[in-house]
Amino acid sequence: MTTQLIFEHSKRGRRGYRLPALDVPETTELPSSLMRDEIADEVEVSEVDVIRHFTRLSKLNVSIDAGLYPLGSCTMKHNPRLNEEIARTPGFALSHPLQPDHQVQGNLALLWHIERTLMEIFGMPRVTLQPVAGAHGELTGILMVHKALAKTGNARKYILIPDSAHGTNPASAAFAGYQIKELKSNSRGTVDIDTLAAAVTEDVAALMITVPNTLGVFETDIKKFADILHEKGAYLYCDGANLNSFVGIARPGDMGIDVIHSNLHKTFSTPHGGGGPGAGPVGVSQKLVPFLPTPTVEQREDGTYYLDHGHPDSIGRVRAFNGNFNVLVRALTYMRSMGPDGLRRIAQIAVLNANYIRARLRGSYHLPYDAPSLHEVVFSDKLQTAKDVHTLDIAKRLMDYGFHPPTIYFPLIVAGALMIEPTESEPKEELDAFCDAMIAIAKECEERPELVRSAPHTTPVRRLDEARAARQPVLRWKK
Repeated sequence: MTTQLIFEHSKRGRRGYRLPALDVPETTELPSSLMRDEIADEVEVSEVDVIRHFTRLSKLNVSIDAGLYPLGSCTMKHNPRLNEEIARTPGFALSHPLQPDHQVQGNLALLWHIERTLMEIFGMPRVTLQPVAGAHGELTGILMVHKALAKTGNARKYILIPDSAHGTNPASAAFAGYQIKELKSNSRGTVDIDTLAAAVTEDVAALMITVPNTLGVFETDIKKFADILHEKGAYLYCDGANLNSFVGIARPGDMGIDVIHSNLHKTFSTPHGGGGPGAGPVGVSQKLVPFLPTPTVEQREDGTYYLDHGHPDSIGRVRAFNGNFNVLVRALTYMRSMGPDGLRRIAQIAVLNANYIRARLRGSYHLPYDAPSLHEVVFSDKLQTAKDVHTLDIAKRLMDYGFHPPTIYFPLIVAGALMIEPTESEPKEELDAFCDAMIAIAKECEERPELVRSAPHTTPVRRLDEARAARQPVLRWKK
């Protein structure tokens, strides 16, 4: 099975349209400067060709609407259609960010209300909505930490980052001008409190920690971490990309966290993937409020809203306008439709689903860390390597069973990692079908390892040279 491009369906004399009569002078040729030699011939296809071509392509897409999308730490959940309906409301969809405040009071009110909702969820006094992705939120948070410390006369040199953190954390810290010091995880897969205490010196600006970490394990000593850092004048940054595991149950501000970003497109259900769209609002503790990006959305005594640029210690804008507005509309719709009890239920079911998968696959796959799992569980290929079958082979074979593979080879502290996150969206039947496929593959690894090593067998293209595709991408069609 191959997927042809529309150019390759062209046949002389076929037409899929009828143009109105010309009311300008006729010309028979396009200028040569606009033509590529390899597709110089006119594309001639019928309407049936076009419809069937793009329908076939659409069926090759993998999406959360088609089935389980178990990417660990990416939280690919169902996106309610109510969110889409509200986001398309003309007052939201057709407004412009440069309109004066009095013309967009509804939009400003929405921004004000979502900030207050996130303040309650985070347990923090203020939130900025400008960042448009998780990593963008990380950079924003660390820039605030940098400016707060610089105001004391010493911005400091280092950011501490556990080896179980998200990979964007060290990049964000480096962009903000800091050097990185890595903290090794203990046997439980968490930060060792004595190791942290020894690492926090007067040169350390902050600890960036992912909660729960990329193993799906909650850092139970986090309040103690905060005390150690604060005693030295340093800050505690929480990567909140995994907020789906404890939203409505625990609040970062109550743990002593100074700054946290949340991937709204994950926890609060907005279609995402492939680089966007997204939103990464950042909540801060009181001592970082003066350094928030401007403008902030404020409410006057008469109930009207305005953009306030008057913050002299602000780090300035981190986004041309006020965040990824339509993502924020969807997120607030989701928060309001779920309500406080519904948000808590999200986390409870997400954790239950992950632990159900853990229980069913344990024994078929190696569990490198036996600490309690939250929203995701990490296995490894240790049991399969005896037959020379590896994580990539398992992921490719899973495609033959009709499932998108989980995150593989991450976190880096687990050799041959398989990182599975089912979210709360999936019913037991879907979880069982996924687990049945994974168990069947584990059996194939024992009995027919070559079948797994040569997978996939049923996809439009077979196994690709993914490293070459990333390093030498072909970005244009060639005949």
